[in-house]
This record gives sequence, structure tokens and C-alpha cells, in this order.
Amino acid sequence: MLRNIARAATLAAALALAMPALSQEPVRLYAAGSLKAAMTDIADAFNREAKVAVAGTFGASGLLRDRIAKGENAEVFASANMAHPQSLAQSDRAGAVRAFALNRLCALAGPSVTVATETLLDRMLDARIKLGTSTPKADPSGDYAWELFEKAEKLRPGAFAALDKKALKLTGGADSPAPPKDRTLYGYLMERGNADIFLTYCTNAVLAKKEVTALQIVAIPEALSVGAEYGLTIVKGARPEAERFAAFILSPTGRDILARHGFGLPAR
Repeated sequence: MLRNIARAATLAAALALAMPALSQEPVRLYAAGSLKAAMTDIADAFNREAKVAVAGTFGASGLLRDRIAKGENAEVFASANMAHPQSLAQSDRAGAVRAFALNRLCALAGPSVTVATETLLDRMLDARIKLGTSTPKADPSGDYAWELFEKAEKLRPGAFAALDKKALKLTGGADSPAPPKDRTLYGYLMERGNADIFLTYCTNAVLAKKEVTALQIVAIPEALSVGAEYGLTIVKGARPEAERFAAFILSPTGRDILARHGFGLPAR
């Protein structure tokens, strides 16, 4: 009898010791690669305020969506579009989806490329220009690039087929290479000459230019302009700490950090 009581006491003590460790497990965030800098700052601010760490996994939103759908243990999903988190909600893998950030496509051009907003379509269609994009379906940035190609077709018949054929899907795919540590992906690819013009989010273009100052950021003409709406959802089974982190992203502090990183903000 005494032996059983001793065993029970030992088990209770072990569980008591384990509980704080479990409560300190980081919130598991899966987020679009374009959010890495902003979400890292938001996670740091949340940790200072709530004393809860956040472990971020960043990549192409479509690939992350597939991993969550297959059962990976994510808790908060921040996608570069609304469709991917909505598909998880429709399959009862996640909760309601909230728009939390806005972005746009920009053109990132090499230093030797003569290009302006008014001539951008001509230069993209130029056979001598290497046009870089992300990978459609796997990464919303690629989907937005092809949306731009469709707009180009309305302005110039035949443009879609030409752009679709020549576009180099350099990022966002399952086998796309990662940049070296402490390098931005787009700064790295442009510096290597993988593309002369790269269609990417304006926030990515700003980070690339900070790293490789000779790069040019070219605004896309209004007739071709494509906007991006980012969606946030909580994966089913997430802990209360994850729900608190999602609320923090939507809070004034989270919105201020997103704005400082160049993201637009949807109406509350």
C-alpha cells in the first residue's frame, strides 16, 4: 500500500514538473515567406508581452497549406492569399479566416536593365530579358504573376502566351533552392543573374534592394497592377496560446509592425 502511494506521489511530481515545460512549448506558426521579417518582429513583441515564444516555419503558402492538410502540427497559418486558409477551413482543418495584410506585385530589375513603369511590359516581352517569377499553385506570388499576364493579354493580344512561355519559375516550388543563410532570396537570385526582371511582392523587393543596393524597384502600371490579400486562420486543435498570438497579429501592435514592413492593412 505504502509502495503504491509512493509511486503515485512520484508520478504526480513528474507530471507537475512536466506541465510548465509543456506550457512553454512555442506556438507553431506556418507563414508565407514574404512575412518572415514582419512575423519575426511580431513574434518577438508577443514573446515580450505574453512570455510565450513562437516557432516560425516560412515558405510558399500553397506548400504549407498542403503540409497542414496532411496533418503537420501547425497552430496558426498566415497565408499570402485567402484561398489556401479558406480551403483548410472548408475541410474543417482550421477555423474562420481573417484578412490581416495587403501587398502588391512590383518588378525588381537588375542594375543594367533599362526599364520604367511605362516600358515594363515591353521589357518583360523582350526575348533577351530573363523574367523571373514564383511558382503558380504552390505559391500565391506565382498566381498573382499569372494574373498580371492575363491583364497583359487584354492590353496586347498574344502577351499571355509569350509571358507564360518565357517566365522562369525560380522560387516557391517544392524543389526551389533556398538562399544562403542571412541572405534574402530575391537579392541572392538577382545578384547571381538568374533573372533580369523579377515579379515579386513590393515588400520582398524592398528587402532585396536593401541587400543589393544596385537593384531597381519598378512600379507596375495601373492597368497591370495586381494586389494580394493575406489570410490568417487558427488550425483546429491549437492551444489557447496560439489563439492569443493570432489575436496579437490582428491587434494595433501587430498591425503597426506589419505597416512598418511595408504591408497595407485591411479595414478592421
